[in-house]
Amino acid sequence: MRRTGAVAVSAVLVATLAASPAAAGNSGASDVHPSLRPNLVAYYDFDHPMRGDPALEQDQGRSSTEIELVNGGAAMRVADRAYPGGGRVLQTRQVNPGVTGNDDWKAGTWSASGVRTLRAFSGVEGSTVMGWFKRSMDGPAAGFNAIGLAGVLTGDSDGHGVRALLELIDVNGELKLVALGRRIDGGNSQTFAANEDWKTLLPKDEWVHLAATFDFTRGTMALYRNGKPVPGFYTRTDDPWLVNGPGPHVTTATDPRGIKIGGSFPQNTLERNPCDCRMDALMFLDRSLTAREVANQYRLY
Repeated sequence: MRRTGAVAVSAVLVATLAASPAAAGNSGASDVHPSLRPNLVAYYDFDHPMRGDPALEQDQGRSSTEIELVNGGAAMRVADRAYPGGGRVLQTRQVNPGVTGNDDWKAGTWSASGVRTLRAFSGVEGSTVMGWFKRSMDGPAAGFNAIGLAGVLTGDSDGHGVRALLELIDVNGELKLVALGRRIDGGNSQTFAANEDWKTLLPKDEWVHLAATFDFTRGTMALYRNGKPVPGFYTRTDDPWLVNGPGPHVTTATDPRGIKIGGSFPQNTLERNPCDCRMDALMFLDRSLTAREVANQYRLY
């Protein structure tokens, strides 16, 4: 990891920033609806670089799971405004299209033994992934069929397989905004795909708030855009999560191997499904939020 010395600032500036969260580019706990805070495992607003290493982002959730801004480091925090009161945002992108390598800008964390601080997603009945997204690409990068947004990995993931994911992926020959979930490590995934055209749901260069909820015990998922439910359909009509028997049904009792943001393989061993996107206020919760809770969080912005 790269280490840099802290930059000295005057007492006057410190006082000014403390008195004015918006001026500091972060409104702190006021960005999170009170009903969500107990279940907010990980939260990244990209205004909190780790002291001494700006390539790491501090977790504003309860787990203290820092993530790495892979390949781009501090340069991946850019000036933009996803919502009133927001500060810097994350930029992800494919660096060298058509060239096999490991230089794409993406973010996340990965451990072969599981990320202990993400244990809240072990043996859990539900999860939610949500945040602000602005896409700049017209479709998946050459050679890929999907655009990765953000998700929690399984306990046996190679850096790609997920328990709970927001992404854009080819469904029956057409790119769709989807929630993709997997209850059992090594088991089948289920996908809930939006009916509406993905370019309508995510207009180019426009900020949109997206949420995906995963109820593993009921075997259901949902998508939300700007606080409102997005009609869609399940791509499988069988029982990929094996929830037809007596419940409650939970995820495999293993620590997730990490979080991936803007593409797969946060350990930077391979490139897949890069996202030329900006993101902010990424939230990972250990509960499937209700429609009202998603709407309340969106209205808070």
